[in-house]
Amino acid sequence: MTDRWTRAEERYRQDAERRYRRDDLDWDEVADDYEDDTTVIPRYTDEDEPPQRETMRRAGDRSRREAAEPDAPPRMVGRRTPSGGTRGKSGTRAGVQRSRRSSRAASRKAAERKRRRRNLWIFGFVFALLFAGATGFAVLKVMDRYTPPEDFAGPSGPVTVVRVHAGDTASQIAKSMFEKGVVASSGAFYEAAVQNDGMNSLQPGYYAIPTHSPAAEAVATLVGKQSRVGNLVISEGRQLHDSSDVHTGARKEGIYRKIAEASCVASKCVTYEQLDAAGAADPVSLGVPQWALDRVREVPDRSRQLEGLISAGTWDFDPSGTPEQILRQLVSESAASYEATGLLQSGAANSLSPYETLVAASLVEREALPQDMAKVARVIVNRLKVDQPLQFDSTVNYTLDKTEVATTDADRATKTPWNTYAMAGLPATPIAAPSLDALRAMENPASGPWLYFVTIDKQGTTLFTEDYNEHLRNIKKAEDSGILDSGR
Repeated sequence: MTDRWTRAEERYRQDAERRYRRDDLDWDEVADDYEDDTTVIPRYTDEDEPPQRETMRRAGDRSRREAAEPDAPPRMVGRRTPSGGTRGKSGTRAGVQRSRRSSRAASRKAAERKRRRRNLWIFGFVFALLFAGATGFAVLKVMDRYTPPEDFAGPSGPVTVVRVHAGDTASQIAKSMFEKGVVASSGAFYEAAVQNDGMNSLQPGYYAIPTHSPAAEAVATLVGKQSRVGNLVISEGRQLHDSSDVHTGARKEGIYRKIAEASCVASKCVTYEQLDAAGAADPVSLGVPQWALDRVREVPDRSRQLEGLISAGTWDFDPSGTPEQILRQLVSESAASYEATGLLQSGAANSLSPYETLVAASLVEREALPQDMAKVARVIVNRLKVDQPLQFDSTVNYTLDKTEVATTDADRATKTPWNTYAMAGLPATPIAAPSLDALRAMENPASGPWLYFVTIDKQGTTLFTEDYNEHLRNIKKAEDSGILDSGR
């Protein structure tokens, strides 16, 4: 029984092996051809996920798969779709492009971070330099504030002359004071000047100040009434030389006398005689302008060659200069003043040269009051045009030591280069310093036919006419008023 069951079991096993044979070799061959899709689990991915992260994940999966199946055939590169398939080459190319774009963006961000770090370093360095400079400047200012400027303690030294120009500030005056040796430093003078109210009324000009003065004393001297020097006032109609009045004997000081009085510095003055001698020097060295040079060179009396070339007005000159330097400064500045009135263009209205206009203006100054100057200028132009002698008493008086309104027959008969009774035409030089009103009147004479005029009373009433007989009647009126009486 037992044997029977044993034999039956053996037959069953053999039959099963024949029907369901599965040896190891055959099984391996079948396994090679068998692809079990259940071994790949589909993975859903977010389309917005960064390409770099996706690429890294796929690389990690591939590494794990290769480690687990070293003999497995290479799989197709691609991203699994939800259905378990893969995207082909187009998906791979897009991933690569996204990877490249991401790489470039990362490079740009890295470069930007590097640039920002570099800019921060530069900014920090510049800020440190500025801070150090500002700190150093502040320290210097604080040190300077508490360090007083150098100053003299005294005693003062010799006097020097300092010029204050129009528009000078306290700082500019302080610089001049330092350069002239008046103060030890411009800072000391400036500090003293801003504390003295007198500086507000300081006038342009020349000032005599002791050298080596303490700054406060220098400022006090500058604004004092006695320090100004070289200030000159020349009245209209004044001549170069002194003269005296026939009736009173009083001396009328000339321009040279006025200059001498204004030139005194520390009791040292230029004298009248020195100026008279200097006035006869070469005209070019004395500043005579080009438009007057030829006529001035022809003047017969060299001591009178500068007559009229120093204008009436207020002048400031450097009294520390030589007589020649003083005259040159005054003549040059007067020429500029004359030219400013239009003297160089006056010939169109009066047919005279600039120097002749100046000569004629001096006659107007001595013969007329301001309200009649333009008419007297016309009389001069009209007489010169017909070559009629001017016959002005002022030209007779010019060379006389004693002068008066009236003149004698003998004086009028004396021939000189200035006596317009004894000759026709204009005098050799101006006979006085004309005012600007007289100069403008001669530059633009009034319109009229007049050839004669005469002042008939002491109030200055002047009558004009072109008729000689009427003129004689007007002279009779003057004689009746006593204005033409001579004191000789």
